[in-house]
Amino acid sequence: MSTTRISRHIKAPRAAVYRALLDASAVEKWRVPPGMTSSVHTFEPREGGAFRVSLTYVEPTATGKTTAHTDTYHGRFVALVPDERIVESLEFETDDPALQGEMTITTTLVDADEGGTDLHAIHEGLPPGVPPTDNATGWRQSLARLAALVESGGPT
Repeated sequence: MSTTRISRHIKAPRAAVYRALLDASAVEKWRVPPGMTSSVHTFEPREGGAFRVSLTYVEPTATGKTTAHTDTYHGRFVALVPDERIVESLEFETDDPALQGEMTITTTLVDADEGGTDLHAIHEGLPPGVPPTDNATGWRQSLARLAALVESGGPT
């Protein structure tokens, strides 16, 4: 099991970033790497609340973890500290033992010295079939989308 650590400066207040992390329609827009689409099936943003999300490859030649072209994961919100921290527990829906196992994502938001918010994410317990470099790349791409969303004034 591996760990990925990612940080991103976002030119928006912590409250706006926090809202985007817990808004299903926003998650559908930002928490998806390029070349994929997202569908949020379940999203209960409260401690103990469940979520289930599918990411589907646009290119029909790409291989998914759950079905031929889709990665589906589900989990729950372990801890929510408004405008400061979100802890999620999640796992892929897959038959591949190399991709199975519970992961934990801890996202921390702090006021940046230069204004805006510094987001720090720790993704722990990556299954052996998920290369940490690929996970880090996907997170960087998704956090760039998150920054673009909240810096433009969304989500509403």
